Amino acid sequence: MGWSGVKNGELLALAEKQFDLFITGDRNLSFQQNLRHTSLSIVVLAGESTQFDYTFPLMADVLRLLPTLQPGTLHTISTSTA
Repeated sequence: MGWSGVKNGELLALAEKQFDLFITGDRNLSFQQNLRHTSLSIVVLAGESTQFDYTFPLMADVLRLLPTLQPGTLHTISTSTA
């Protein structure tokens, strides 16, 4: 999408224009950004790493969450909840 190197605030603004859901591995996002007025649902994957082998097992929980997600909400999925 040509968003390589785009920082969090700008990245969220770009994502809001095209998507309903933002999935990230950035556990500090809620501390770094004011998420109160975002129209995105945000899911933080809190695995051992952001590498595929660690995030793929969390996808079943993401799929279970999809029907319940609301704009402006943040959910964290960790290996302990997967």
